[in-house]
Amino acid sequence: MRQDGRVPELPRQVVARREYGGVALSEDAVAADPLAQFAAWFGEAVARSVPEPDAMCLATASADGDVASRMVLLKGWDERGFVFCTNYSSRKGTHLAENPRASLTFRWALLERQVCVVGRTRRTSAAESDSWWALRPRAAQFSALASAQSSVIASRAVLESRVAELEAEYDGRDVPRPRHWGGVRVLPGSVEFWQGRPNRMHDRLRYTRARGGWRIERLAP
Repeated sequence: MRQDGRVPELPRQVVARREYGGVALSEDAVAADPLAQFAAWFGEAVARSVPEPDAMCLATASADGDVASRMVLLKGWDERGFVFCTNYSSRKGTHLAENPRASLTFRWALLERQVCVVGRTRRTSAAESDSWWALRPRAAQFSALASAQSSVIASRAVLESRVAELEAEYDGRDVPRPRHWGGVRVLPGSVEFWQGRPNRMHDRLRYTRARGGWRIERLAP
């Protein structure tokens, strides 16, 4: 209640609340390693045709606390962590150069699941970045070369003109990976698995690194 005694107006509710009905997430049923558990959940998302299961929200912060988040695509993962690719001179690239910590969040609404990864980041090797670049569609290679990502530009026509120049320059030739483009690996310090449950009594299991392995803890919803 406000000081004048009036009840403040509530924000407009855009959509109706929905109830979750997901299956239980039990400590006894999950893998001992979060990467193995992620692989199992990711496989289910693919099998259930979840739209863009590799889409994830990447959150970063600069050294002085300027925060930003955006959707990026997961390129792959292994026991070392999760990889995405970017322009190292972009906003996220400069953030990570100043403050090499990041958070990744996957949301698979169809399965009523989320996974949140928090950890330090490290650029992948040049050889790994070359491999990711080679898998990139040729048109997307041109766009990466043409775009000084996150910088202000005069118009879209500027980009389109630059792409046309590059297409002519590399006609019949492979497009080289620019040094400012490459992979970033998020080395997880914690991984949380969230399963939607009825009455907002969601299941949340968090893996954190411990000596010789991982500790699994249940968090209140």
